[in-house]
Amino acid sequence: MEATRIIRTTSNNADFVQLIKMLDHELWKELQEDQATYDQYNKVPDLQTVVVIYVNDLPAASGCFKKYDDHTVEIKRMFVTKENRGKGLSRMMLGELEKWAASLGYTHAVLETSIHFIPATTLYQTAGYSVIPNYDQYKDLEESVCMKKCISM
Repeated sequence: MEATRIIRTTSNNADFVQLIKMLDHELWKELQEDQATYDQYNKVPDLQTVVVIYVNDLPAASGCFKKYDDHTVEIKRMFVTKENRGKGLSRMMLGELEKWAASLGYTHAVLETSIHFIPATTLYQTAGYSVIPNYDQYKDLEESVCMKKCISM
């Protein structure tokens, strides 16, 4: 039986930094030149709202959120290591981020993913997210899918 532990931390957490490096490497490998466009929107310095999931005391997944507006957070940098995929960690991560944001008074969450990442889109839809028009920097990016969910308790 694997032991799973979730911690709330900051973007300075060494395990989060390492997981993000792995995520960025995967994104560059998968999306290649398209990633140059998106990379600039993925920076999360000095965030106080980061979650890391450990499996048997090893960092296995991470995600975070940042304020989008007074009522909404933007979910960012969701990632699960390859060896830990298929264990429900993404859903666990998303739930923890939503619960944390709701406890801070936010009522909605938005996010962006790629049209190429079908498992991610499926996860978000089954978690209650609906596709919305692309927002802000993603407005004219055809490879983007933007989604939104009500998270108020």
